[in-house]
Amino acid sequence: MLRALTTSATGMIAQQLNLDVVANNIANVNTTGYKKVRAEFQDLLSQAQRTPGAMLNQGVYQPVGVEVGLGVKTAATTRVFTNGPMQATDRPLDIAIEGEGFVQIIRPDGTLAYTRDGSFKVDAVGQVCTSDGFLVQPQITIPQNATEINITPDGNVSVKIGNDNNQNVVGQLQLVKFQNPSGLLSIGHNLYVETPASGTPVIGTPAQDGYGTIQQGFLESSNVQLVDEMINLIKAERAFEANSKIITASSDILQQTNQMVQ
Repeated sequence: MLRALTTSATGMIAQQLNLDVVANNIANVNTTGYKKVRAEFQDLLSQAQRTPGAMLNQGVYQPVGVEVGLGVKTAATTRVFTNGPMQATDRPLDIAIEGEGFVQIIRPDGTLAYTRDGSFKVDAVGQVCTSDGFLVQPQITIPQNATEINITPDGNVSVKIGNDNNQNVVGQLQLVKFQNPSGLLSIGHNLYVETPASGTPVIGTPAQDGYGTIQQGFLESSNVQLVDEMINLIKAERAFEANSKIITASSDILQQTNQMVQ
């Protein structure tokens, strides 16, 4: 049986996954804080019919070998944490992180998750939360009679109450960083959770020690570049098509061989 059949099959499977990744990136082109994913591939083990350096005669060695690759496999789908463009919203509880860092979110089961989606709301008792009702950590409560909300670049949250022009501090936003943010696990809802690959979260103050700054009244858009994804789509489609043609050519060769035997 021709190796080309199984080799091309691995190529088609790899390009199917590549298409899945591109499709998900395009689907999330307008998702706040979304980070695009890149598919990465590795070649499979090669079959060596003659190894480089093999001795041909006394003192004479094979300068190059003869080896045939067996295809391709998916090595990783890496999330790219470059900053997306800022979009002005003028909502006082919308924030964008300019630079590195994630906001801590507590889930209903009490575990922590992390996000760069700063489209925050307040619940029935004034607690700052995500669109799904998950509370921001450290907890911040906005008084019911607050007339103005101000968030500074270093994360201080203050309000004006009633006719009082004084700023009353009600909380402090904190950011966390990871040694390897690409090792975070995406769980949907624009949230990530820690894994052994990401390292442990390091908590810090915005605008200090390399942490990003908080921009009030803005949201970070997806970092997906639609033109780049369309190019990747075309490349994946053509690669899939080329692998399928190799399978067709291999089938034709086998058919001709069978006809010769007959």
